[in-house]
This record gives sequence, C-alpha cells and structure tokens, in this order.
Amino acid sequence: MLDLHRLRLLRELKHRGTLAAVAEALSYSPSSISQQLSVLEREAGVRLLEPVGRRVRLTAQAEILVAHTEAVLERLERAEADLAASLRDITGVLRVAAFQTAALALVPDALSALRDAHPGLRVEVTQREPESALPALLARDFDVVVTEEYPGEPHPRPSGVEYEELGEDEIRLALPGTVPPDAALADLTDLPWVMEPAGTAARAWATRLCRDAGFEPDVRFESSDLLLHLRLVERGHAAALLPGLVWTGRPPTVAMARLPAGRRVRRLFTATRRGGGAHPAVRAFRDALAGGTGFAGAD
Repeated sequence: MLDLHRLRLLRELKHRGTLAAVAEALSYSPSSISQQLSVLEREAGVRLLEPVGRRVRLTAQAEILVAHTEAVLERLERAEADLAASLRDITGVLRVAAFQTAALALVPDALSALRDAHPGLRVEVTQREPESALPALLARDFDVVVTEEYPGEPHPRPSGVEYEELGEDEIRLALPGTVPPDAALADLTDLPWVMEPAGTAARAWATRLCRDAGFEPDVRFESSDLLLHLRLVERGHAAALLPGLVWTGRPPTVAMARLPAGRRVRRLFTATRRGGGAHPAVRAFRDALAGGTGFAGAD
C-alpha cells in the first residue's frame, strides 16, 4: 500500500524542485525527506528519482504517481469543502496571495467585510506577484491567489488551478508634468519610462504597446512597486502605465491619458486549487472581494 504522506513529499519535490526546498517548506531536514522518498521507492517497487548533477529529478514512474496524488488531493480538497459547508459557521485559516494593487485597493475592504460576517475566520495575506504566487498555490502555500491578465499576455493556466473572474481594471498612460496632458503614446518616444521588471507579463505588455506605437521605450527605472512608478511620474522623472486600482478610489494626482481601445484593460481573477473553490471560506472571500468598491479606478 502506498503511503499518502510520502506521496505528498514526492509531489512537493515536483513543485518545489529540490529536496532542500521541500525540507524548508515542511520544516524537515533534507536527509529525512530523502529517507522517506527511499521508503516510497521500496513501496512502489520502481525507481522514482535519478541524479542530475547535484540535484535529482523525477522519473517517468514518479510522474505517474504524482498525477494520481494530485487526483487524490483534489478529492480531499472537495471533502474538506463539503465538511466545512456542513457547519453553521465559517472558521479556520484562509491563506491569500495578492499582487500589490489588489492588496491595496481590494483586500482591506474584503477583510473588513469578512471580519464582520465571519469573525471566526482568520485570513492571512501575503503580497506576491502572480508569477510566483500561482506555483506557490499549487505547492499548497496559499489557498487563494488574486491574479491578473494583461491584454494579449495571458499567464499559462496550470491544469490543477481553477479561475474565477473578479473584474476589469483600466490601465492609463501617466504623464509627468513636462508633457502636455493631451499627449498620446506615440508622442513619448524620447521620454524616460518606469516599468515592471523584465520577464513579467506587465513588462511584456507594456513593451509591446510602445513598439506598436512606433518606438522602443527608454526604461530607466524598473520596479514591481507601482507606488514607486507613481512617485517617479509625480516628480517628473518618467512616464508610466498605471492601472486604476493604484488610486484606491482617490482622484489621480498626475495627468492620465487613455490607451487605444482593446489594449487598455487588464482582467483580474481569483485562483484556487482544483476542488478548493467550493470551500465556504474561499467563497466568502471571493464574495467580499467582488462586493468591494476598489474598481472605481481612475475615471
């Protein structure tokens, strides 16, 4: 009989990549993880790991076991959701990851609503960009991730993740005071820019937007902190592309110009592991997010 605990360790290794990462996440020693996986190999009667330099990787047989483990864990997620739904009160711990502007504009109101409606529910929030939050969701570090998709730059959607659309957020061109407020994107060919780091969907979208307008952006400042983007625009150091959620219901402090139709709206989603979306705590959090006022944007 295969041991579910050891199967979960194998699954953790697939998602986290190294024995050291699994050990750190689960508060074990690497040697203990290695010993447990050796026992699982004996139980399975096949080799599950093979060395690659100083690391190990899963064999084809290990991948088969991980796929079945995912199915078992999904069933357990549904069982937990059904059990929680049978109770009168929503309690326990809900672990949430949200990118910066959602954490600023949407999460605080949602927390207030949940505190009033479900005082027994503890919500733990971590600010995390989607590029790292979604893998962490699959690794069971979070229960819900608030994520985003930029026009023409959708994130890959892992098969073990369920998405529910939360809303739309318009992105506008933020202009420093040295630029006429009616300037268009194509007028900013010689202006310095602040953008999110290379390799992110936001950066890929912004770069493509500028190239389609006929120029390569002069990116002098790079940060995932959109409040820093705003401050650089306010001080006249750069142009930026700022989503409406930056303002959290306040009037814009810089001149804002609209982008071309079809290129200016990002979509927001909540993501859960497959089977976990029906949990009452997850449903309550999604309802609280959707009932907030953070989508007032920069109109």
